[in-house]
Amino acid sequence: MTDLEAAKTHLEGHSICLCRGSEVITDDGRGISPMMRLIAEGKDLRGFSAADVIVGKAAAMLFVKAGVVSVHGNIMSESGRAYLTAHGIPCTCGTLTERIINRQGTGVCPMEQTVAALSDPEEGYAALCRRLAEMKQNHA
Repeated sequence: MTDLEAAKTHLEGHSICLCRGSEVITDDGRGISPMMRLIAEGKDLRGFSAADVIVGKAAAMLFVKAGVVSVHGNIMSESGRAYLTAHGIPCTCGTLTERIINRQGTGVCPMEQTVAALSDPEEGYAALCRRLAEMKQNHA
């Protein structure tokens, strides 16, 4: 079984699963929060394969930044797939969609809007950090 197949198998009941050999990381956090936290903690994810419930461009940028080598999204946006492909990361999906919608179902996901015009994964990560901080402040 490949790391990507293992990640897809272990995804069941979680929002994300990362596998590299016998190492398995699962998380139940919403949206991009698990990847944002792992990156902020300095977790070395180079060489891992990832399976995620939803993969948009924001998640794709985080996977590239972290050094993930293959990705499966149960749902994947066209921009997420294009970003991964442009960075040489093989990806598969259950459903390919035009865009990732926000949790209210009223428009495009705010994380996707944040990175729409960006191409550098470091810039994307910094922009996502700022956006999440703004959103926390507005809900405080």
